[in-house]
Amino acid sequence: MSTYVRPAVSLVLLMTLVTGALYPLAVTGIAQVAFPEQANGSLVRDEQGQVRGSALIAQEFKGDGWFQSRPSAGAFATVSSSASNLAPSNPALAERVKSDAAALYQPELGPVPQALLTTSGSGLDPQLPPEAIAYQLPRVAAARQIPIERLQALVDEATLRPLVGPPVVNVLALNQALERLAPVTDR
Repeated sequence: MSTYVRPAVSLVLLMTLVTGALYPLAVTGIAQVAFPEQANGSLVRDEQGQVRGSALIAQEFKGDGWFQSRPSAGAFATVSSSASNLAPSNPALAERVKSDAAALYQPELGPVPQALLTTSGSGLDPQLPPEAIAYQLPRVAAARQIPIERLQALVDEATLRPLVGPPVVNVLALNQALERLAPVTDR
């Protein structure tokens, strides 16, 4: 029996060492050398070097002077990242979307873009389509007393046009550029 047990235990210990320690350490080391910014969370810093968030994770911004991210089922917490799992026929989902639409609705702009009413699959996606940002321009311009044309130029600068897929705007990066342009204190 020991002729079978000893090699099996040795193999389990060897594979635990390789897959549980050596491989993760090697991948972490390569990532730190080749892609240090991404390996450390794609952190976004302000002018003082203080971490404001990650370019990969949405944040909640409150107040009319900020561009809003799409809703988050997990309150923008990374621990509970996920969709709400509410079916389209669920009355709770319909009520939340209805109340969000009523709060965001601006008659002169028409219907609220769907991206401002629905959560993403992870609940943490930091980007919005440019149309959802454009819908918020009049509100942000009025709150900050900035011409809409100037804000539109800021949005155009922040719009990412990937090789594959539609253009998107990172809301955190846009709000940081907005803060540099016209600081406010209601954060």
